Amino acid sequence: MADYQHLIVEHSADVVRITMNRPARRNSLTFEHLTELLGAFHEAAGSGASGIVLGGAGPVFSAGHDFGDVAARDLDGVRELLTLCTDLMRTIESVPQVVVARVHGLATAAGCQLVASCDLAVAAEGAGFALPGGKGGWFCHTPAVPVARAIGRKRVMEMALTGDVVDAVTAERWGLVNRVVPGEGLDAAVDELLGRATRGSRASKAVGKQTLYAQLDRPEADAYAIAVEVMAAAAQTPAAVEGREAFLGKRAPVWTD
Repeated sequence: MADYQHLIVEHSADVVRITMNRPARRNSLTFEHLTELLGAFHEAAGSGASGIVLGGAGPVFSAGHDFGDVAARDLDGVRELLTLCTDLMRTIESVPQVVVARVHGLATAAGCQLVASCDLAVAAEGAGFALPGGKGGWFCHTPAVPVARAIGRKRVMEMALTGDVVDAVTAERWGLVNRVVPGEGLDAAVDELLGRATRGSRASKAVGKQTLYAQLDRPEADAYAIAVEVMAAAAQTPAAVEGREAFLGKRAPVWTD
């Protein structure tokens, strides 16, 4: 397992817990921090885990990009930083595990982007979400990409143009998070949702997750074309055969993957 400076990575049972650990900097995302996050997700992807939990240490989940890092970069440097960040977001979507964001506090800009890029998200009642660039001089162009896909056009316009903080209850109603719970129940709620989301065949779920992302936001005909081919092929896999035989035989399935 890699030695991380900006993260705490814990393996327990079938879960990898990745905790951003720069509380003094509000878990802001420097190039080095993003590089470690990308490496941690690649490491988790190659493990036998069925789920990944992404959280943050300290009072804030993540304040987004570290402006000190950004200020030290020219055009090419900022492009490199944003490309790395994009690679991380797309990796979160592509890893075979179910990824749950554990949001205990404020998630702004690229921190909000992280939440939107996770498969599922559970927030404490005191959490908040914002795309604050609309209040300043550097608009939240890239953070808005997954947020828009989670909450829709008019709502992302409100978040991006006003820069205001959206409370956890509103974020749940808008579809940015799945659950809002009291702070003391956050870990239990994360584990409960992850437990339900990781039932069944791991291999089947990995293909299912990746296919969902492949067809989202495509025209319906294209989405069906993708889904039909993948589902037809998946019907021949050992997991699908076991699932059918268990159902027909009225017995509990035995997953070997």
